[in-house]
Amino acid sequence: MATITKSSQPGWRAMPRNVWAVSATSFFMDISSEMVINILPLFLANVLGVKMNIIGVIEGLAETTASLLKIFSGWLSDKLRARKWLAVSGYALSAIIKPLFYFATTWETVAGARWADRVGKGIRTAPRDALVADSIDA
Repeated sequence: MATITKSSQPGWRAMPRNVWAVSATSFFMDISSEMVINILPLFLANVLGVKMNIIGVIEGLAETTASLLKIFSGWLSDKLRARKWLAVSGYALSAIIKPLFYFATTWETVAGARWADRVGKGIRTAPRDALVADSIDA
């Protein structure tokens, strides 16, 4: 069992509150996303009877949207220097959308919810990383 030396403890305690808050929020949001996303293809194929190529299109569009929005939200957060509200809005969108998966009865509903969830991820990722970087003294 590893022990923490006295010299390393102040580093953890000295972390800014922003870093702790963003880390915890990111951790719990990632857990909730992974719980849904890992079983989503099985739900689509086995319960809703969706073909594999449609599942691939849903996933591809969702991830492409997230990747492209990361570029835009990073640029916007740098331009406006308003990182917090972008990150919070991205987290809020993803949190609001998650319950839609439970009520989905068609693959179109699942696709829309998956796309909106990834829009939230695309909006929040770059500003979140910049917020953490701004909070830590180099």
